[in-house]
Amino acid sequence: MNYFLSCDWGTSSFRLRLVEAGSLSIIAEEKSGAGIAATYQQWQQTSLPREDFFASVINRQIDILAGRTGISLQDVPVVLSGMASSSIGMVELPYRELPFSLSGADLAVHTFNRFIIISGACNGHDVMRGEETKVAGCVAMLPNTTQEQWLLIPGTHPKHVIVNRHQAVRFQTFMTGEFFDLLSTHSILATSVSNGGTLDNPASRACFTEGVHAGQSDNLLHAAFMVRTNQLLKKIPAGHNRFYLSGLLIGAELKAVPANNSVYLVAGPQHAPLYTLACEVLNIHVAAVIDADEALVRGQQEVVLSLQRRG
Repeated sequence: MNYFLSCDWGTSSFRLRLVEAGSLSIIAEEKSGAGIAATYQQWQQTSLPREDFFASVINRQIDILAGRTGISLQDVPVVLSGMASSSIGMVELPYRELPFSLSGADLAVHTFNRFIIISGACNGHDVMRGEETKVAGCVAMLPNTTQEQWLLIPGTHPKHVIVNRHQAVRFQTFMTGEFFDLLSTHSILATSVSNGGTLDNPASRACFTEGVHAGQSDNLLHAAFMVRTNQLLKKIPAGHNRFYLSGLLIGAELKAVPANNSVYLVAGPQHAPLYTLACEVLNIHVAAVIDADEALVRGQQEVVLSLQRRG
């Protein structure tokens, strides 16, 4: 296998990357707004088999990549994880129950022609789709130890995944990102925050730090209203105040991390600075920051290689 195609198909977005196997170098990528939800609605208006319709959407993007790179992609495997295996995806797959190996060998997988679709995982009361592939991709970056390792995976619904002896054994989901979006755009707090600040600004960092501490020590429902009073009484600009709300929710989430516990932060450029600073404020040791995109692509490759080994 010289190449594989990594498909990251979210509810409202689509990204396809041509990856050089082994080095995991991204040769080219194609993005669009053709998310899973819209694609599913379009399929419902046709009489085509579901997998065939979704495959046609992906194949159009593959043709674009082939034209841009001059590489024949006709037989290159396509690996999909996340929402592709959901009830509105290419095919609905059952969740793989924990524990699962970080080798990717025992994740639930469905193959259709050259398409390899990875299912999500569950633990009886919690579910994930997509993060299980990122967890598998962390295997090369975690030390070989008998101690538990705590992975923080930020996002709309952050996951805390506990790994032991290279197996994912427990996890929790948090509504941090979705609550932030709801509160900052659809609540009374919306007029008290804006996108004007940056974390590099000392005032924004101070507001974020105050929010993290409040998330740890205060009642969350009361502390959230302080976003409003920060603006009304303290005259804190909305751009800085946004970081108070962000710190508040991240601080509340990080209550779940045990004291004196090291974590591995699996994040992209949007979340890594926020969670790194929050952990610093709370004296949570970050053992390493793992790029979330790299973890996803590496995890997808591990699944392909495990399938090849099985023959």
